[in-house]
Amino acid sequence: MNYNRPKIAIIDPNTLSNIGLKQLIQSVMPIAVIDCFGSMTEFMANHPESYMHYFVAMNIVLENRAFFAEHPRQTIVLTLSLNDSSRLGNFHSLCINVPEQELIRSLLMLNRMGHDKGRNMPPMPPVLSQKVLSNREIEVMSLIVQGYINKEIADKLNIGLATVITHRKNIMEKLGIKSVSALTIYAVTHGYVDINKI
Repeated sequence: MNYNRPKIAIIDPNTLSNIGLKQLIQSVMPIAVIDCFGSMTEFMANHPESYMHYFVAMNIVLENRAFFAEHPRQTIVLTLSLNDSSRLGNFHSLCINVPEQELIRSLLMLNRMGHDKGRNMPPMPPVLSQKVLSNREIEVMSLIVQGYINKEIADKLNIGLATVITHRKNIMEKLGIKSVSALTIYAVTHGYVDINKI
């Protein structure tokens, strides 16, 4: 089976913003190829038609309105304000000036709404879609990403606190994940937790 990996462009002169957003998008869409560009000139020199989406700094969209007006469904404008009046009409917006968990939730919602809950995306390669966690680990993971602390998880599942801590450690090691944010992305994208419960 041929796995066509979708390509995403991030166009923002802020290098640090590019690196962080790239990492978060890669977590939400592990099959995507993500390229970062510091300017519109650099982006235009790299086959812009080959990208499924453009995550673009507001100032670049404003300076190159004609190009992005032709691609409103592909363009996601990066804003610093949650205020609806500061958003550009006809474009999806993503406020990047929010806590990490909120930004992740926004990315997951964009992915879910824009791609019919993932049905419009190419299939995941088998190696990325294999079940690696036990049923109990999945239960523990689900409660972790919903915000429960270890003691509450132990009480809910009627297991010892030390067992919860061991499951938590094993989950992180098996998945190669180091943060609850990354675990949240994994749980939502694999259908273990409804996005509305995080």
